[in-house]
Amino acid sequence: MAERRRPPAPRPRRGQITELGPALTLRDVITVAAVVACVLLAGLAVFQGLLVAGRPLGRFAWGGQNEVLPTGLRVGSVVSIVLYGFFALLLLTAAGLLTVLPDGFVQVAMWVLTGYFLLGVGMNAASRSRSERLVMTPVVLLLAVCFLLLAVG
Repeated sequence: MAERRRPPAPRPRRGQITELGPALTLRDVITVAAVVACVLLAGLAVFQGLLVAGRPLGRFAWGGQNEVLPTGLRVGSVVSIVLYGFFALLLLTAAGLLTVLPDGFVQVAMWVLTGYFLLGVGMNAASRSRSERLVMTPVVLLLAVCFLLLAVG
C-alpha cells in the first residue's frame, strides 16, 4: 500500500509570525498599538483634566514646579486635552479603524508625532521633578513606540 504524502503547508503571508501559534499579522500589531496609545492618551487627558480642576498633581506635569497649577498652565492642560483627542483620531485613522482624515496627511502626522513623543521622552527624563521623570518618561516612551509602529506600518 502506497503511503500518502501530505501537501506542503502553505507559506506564511508577509507580515505573519507563525512560530508562536496562530498567525499574528502586522495588522494585529498595528491595532494593538493604536488601542494601547489611545488608552494612554485617554489616561493623560483625564490627568490633565484633574490638573485643570486644581487637583494637587502638578509634580507630575509641566516641569513639576507647581503642586497646583497656575492659570496659564491650566490653559495649557486644556489645550493638551484637545490635542490628545486629535492624536487619537490620527491613531485610529492610521490603524485603519476610522476613515476621517486624508491618508497622506495622517502618514506625515504620524512621523511628526513620533518625533514629538521621542523629544518628550528626553524632556521628561531631564525634568527637575523626580515624580515626572519616573512616571511620565515611560508613558511617553510607550507612546513614542506605538506611534512609531503606526508610522512604519
